[in-house]
Order: sequence, then structure tokens, then C-alpha cells
Amino acid sequence: MPSSPFERVRTGAWIAFALLLVAFHLGLVFSGLVANLVSRPLHMALILPFALVYSAKPGWQRWTGAVIAAVGIAAALWVALNNQRLGDQYGFLEGPAQIAIAVALLGVVLETARRAIGWPLPLVAFAALLYGLFGQYIPGEFGHSGTPLASFLGTLTIAEGGIWGSLTGVSVNVVAVFVIFGAVLNAGEAGLGFMNLASAAAGRLKGGAAKVSVLSSALFGSISGSASANVASTGAVTLPAMTRLGYPKRLAAAVEAVASSGGQIMPPLMGAGAFVMVELTGVPYSDIVAAALLPALLYFLAVWLGINAYARRFELRGIEAADRPRSRDVIVTSMFFLVPFAILLGAMFGIGFTPEYAAALAILAAAVLLLFNAEFTFAPAQIASRVGSALLNAAAQVAMIASIILCASIVVGVLSITGLGVKITSLILEGSGGYLWPSLLLTALACLVLGMEVPTTAAYVICVSVAGPALMKLGLEPLQAHLFVFWYAILSTITPPVCGAVFIAAGMIGENWLKVALTAMALGVGLYVIPLGMIANPALIELSSEPLAALWAALRIAVGLGFLSWGLIAVRRPVPTALACLAGLAVIFAGAWF
Repeated sequence: MPSSPFERVRTGAWIAFALLLVAFHLGLVFSGLVANLVSRPLHMALILPFALVYSAKPGWQRWTGAVIAAVGIAAALWVALNNQRLGDQYGFLEGPAQIAIAVALLGVVLETARRAIGWPLPLVAFAALLYGLFGQYIPGEFGHSGTPLASFLGTLTIAEGGIWGSLTGVSVNVVAVFVIFGAVLNAGEAGLGFMNLASAAAGRLKGGAAKVSVLSSALFGSISGSASANVASTGAVTLPAMTRLGYPKRLAAAVEAVASSGGQIMPPLMGAGAFVMVELTGVPYSDIVAAALLPALLYFLAVWLGINAYARRFELRGIEAADRPRSRDVIVTSMFFLVPFAILLGAMFGIGFTPEYAAALAILAAAVLLLFNAEFTFAPAQIASRVGSALLNAAAQVAMIASIILCASIVVGVLSITGLGVKITSLILEGSGGYLWPSLLLTALACLVLGMEVPTTAAYVICVSVAGPALMKLGLEPLQAHLFVFWYAILSTITPPVCGAVFIAAGMIGENWLKVALTAMALGVGLYVIPLGMIANPALIELSSEPLAALWAALRIAVGLGFLSWGLIAVRRPVPTALACLAGLAVIFAGAWF
């Protein structure tokens, strides 16, 4: 807690502003329709202080952040206040003042993303802007016919073809609400509930501490939507536990990195990607969750099998009975996440409410639970601390995701305006000779390379915008193509040279990151194989419409993953390893014809 009066006032002001941000997004859920050119600019205005000032270092970084935030807020408010007039301009700027406001908005979006996540995504967006402005001077098929400056900038900044487009709409209306839900849930006893439930379920098994990490990371990662956040939170508990039991450091860190990466593909929430997928595909959220469920379970099954193989090699012990939680603690702490989750899922799938409305109801339930603790004691100071933490974490996380989506929206807008997306699609089709599998491999490589420098959601959006149409032209269903790209956008979390989850886990435990990465790649083999398995076995993602066929496909792939895990981890001789891996691949990919 802040000690000086000044710090207390400063923290109180940030909490009040975070409350405004949370109230705005929940108010949108309950208030009915609000014009897009009102809600989306206000969303940007509210996140800028948290993205540019809240976490900035004291000194020039904080002061310049405040100036940039002020400029962005003024420009965004101008759009919101003049939304009716701007709607009549049909994306065409009138006069130098409007052009200046458009340039300011784009500049603020780029700088906000740079400060939030680093250079790569803003550089991609800046390159896209340069292409839109000067692409008419590029000879050949990759040039474009040119767009008037007032129309190009206007489409990106005063119409719904750029930073106020459908992706930002997802951030405003759905993603922000679920991020708030996750923040409120984790401010209370839910995180402890995840750990206790996982410990009770798997702690006694061989390799139990690693399996606890898998279960807790799957539970937590679904709502966090960030592999890095998942490693930092669950890893703070699971990594020391594995170290105490004598697990090799490289294995402990790899287990945490792999399990945390899988949280982004685990229903029901899947982080921000699932809701972006709803917008891009037009497929209902419930169908996306159903399609993603079996592949996600297969991923964690492969990790589980890999841990079993390592457990035999290193004689990994389970957690001692004295260190496992009591049944009473498991039941009580589990209620802190089971009640909100039951309300969320019941409202969505039972009553049929929209995801954002169901999440808002779950937020209210989770907020009420902040008043209680596992000991059932009333502690005003603890309650105040939890509420403040929930609000500040919610605002900071909403700002982070919004800064990514706003910047990615520039890229998507330019692709649409210039037709570059269609040209890249044609290039992929030509480069693959019009065959599906070479196109899939090219797309997978592009996702891996882009994902190394760009957060998962942004990598998915950009890759699917250019490669998705090519894959669909070659016969894939939209949901197949999107899930394939989304999975491969996560690859970079465990794949060298840039493997964020691995770096964090290795740093927390004090191990060489490359050793951790190589172990993580063996444990996380499902992340490389399952997306291709979805294509070879399309029934896998048809659980809601063809449950028996989906389960049969899942069983075949599970057997294949078992062979792969056994070959890569348990067998330590080249010939048996190669034979086991070939058998696993044959079962997964030849299974489509049996």
C-alpha cells in the first residue's frame, strides 16, 4: 500500500479513473445501442492514460506520456462529439484541421502500441501506412492505384474502416468486459482456488507438481489470455514447488511455459482471440468454443503424457500429503471461481444471453465475492485492497489489449483500402502451386515469424487477414482456417529464438533459456501438430454438430500424440525415436482415411 499522503492521493485518483473505465464498459452492456463513433473513441480516450502514464517511469517518460495521452484524448473526444457530422462525410476529411486530427490519432495509436508492447507491431502498421500513402509509385502488381489523402486518412480515422473498425468494436464491447471479469475474479480467492483444485486433483500423482502446473495454468490461462501473465502468476507458486521436489530446472520451467501457452487456446474464454474470431468469421461464440474444446484438451493431454515420460526418467515425486490442501480449503476456495463461472456459462449457454451480458452478470457475482475470504472473516482493509487491485488491473489489461487492437486495426484498414490483402493471397496461392498443404506450411511459417515479434492476437489478426482468404479458396471452412492460424500464432511463445513464455519461466527459475526451450518444444509438440491434425481430420472441430465423429477423430489424434510424446521424450535412441514419431504422424494424418 502507498505510504506517503501524496502516493495515497495518486493511487486513489487512479482507482477512481479505473472505476470510470470499468463503469463505462459495463454501462455499454446494459445501456443498449451506442453509436460506434461514440463508444469506440471514448474507449480509446479512457485507455490512453493507463497505457501511456500509469505504468510509465517517473520523469520524461511519464510527462511525454501525459502529453501524448492528452492529444489522443482530445482527438478521440472530438470524433465522439462530432460523430453525426462525420458520419455524413463518408470517410472524407474536410480541411487541414481534420487532416491534422487524423494524423494525431494515427500517431498516438502507433506510439501507444510502441510503449505498451515494443516496436514490431507499430513498425508493421507504419509500413502499412507508408504503403497506403506511396504504394501507387511501386511498379508491378504490388502497387496500387492511389487513394486521395483526405479519403485514405479519413477512412482510417473518422469512418469505421480503420481504428474505429470492427476489431475495435470487439475490444470495446466484448474483450474489455471479459478482461474486467478476469481481473475481478483474480483479485479475490479464485487464483488460490485454481491452485487448490489442481493440487487436490493431481498433486498425489507421479510428477504431481508438474501436473498441478498444467491444470492450474489451463484454468487461469483461459481467463488471462496471456502466456506471459500466466507464467508470472501461476509460476510464482508452481516453479518453487517443483524445485523443492527436485525436478530438473529446465523441465520445471518448460512445463510452466508450455502449460501457460495453452491457456490461450482453452475454452470457455480463450483470451481475446475467441471474440476477435467471432467478429472475423461471423460464427457464434458458442460454436467457436465447441470447435476449440477437443483440440485444446488434446494439447494438454500431450503435455500430460510428456510429463509421464519425464516422470519415469527422473523419478519425479508427487506432492506430499502434508503439503496438499485440505478438502475444506479446496471446496471453499473453489467456490470463488465456480460460482462466477457457473453464472457465466449458465447465462450464455443456458439462458442464451450474449457473451458480454453474461460476463457482466458474472462480474457482479465476482465483485460480491470480494467481500469474503476463505476464513469467512470481515476484513475492510483486505476488501478495499482487493477492490482497488481489481479496478487497477482491469484498467491496465484493457489498455494493453486495446492498444494492440487499435494498432492492428490500422494494418487491417490499409489492407482493405489498398487491396494488398488480395494480392498477398494471390502470392500465397502462386507460391504453393494452388495446393492446400504447401499453403498451410507457408501460412504456419508466416504466423511463427510474425508471432515472434507481435502479441498473439495481433499476429492472428494480421496473418488471417492475408492468408485466411487463400486457405478458404483452397477448400477450408472459415472456422478451420481461423483456428489453424490462431494456433500457429501462439507457436512463438515456446519456439526459439523469441519465446516469451520460455524466457520468463527460465528467468524465474534461473536456468538457461535454450535448454528450457528445447524441453518445451518436446512437451508442447501438440502445438505444432494439432492444427495440421484439424485439417486432416475436419471432424475434430465439429463437436456440436457431429459429436461421435469428433470424438473418434480426437481419439485417433490422442493415440498419435502418445506415440510422438513417447518417441521424443521417453525413447532416447535415434531409430526407435524416428519410428515412434513416424507412427504417431501416420496415425494422426492417415486416420482421416479410415
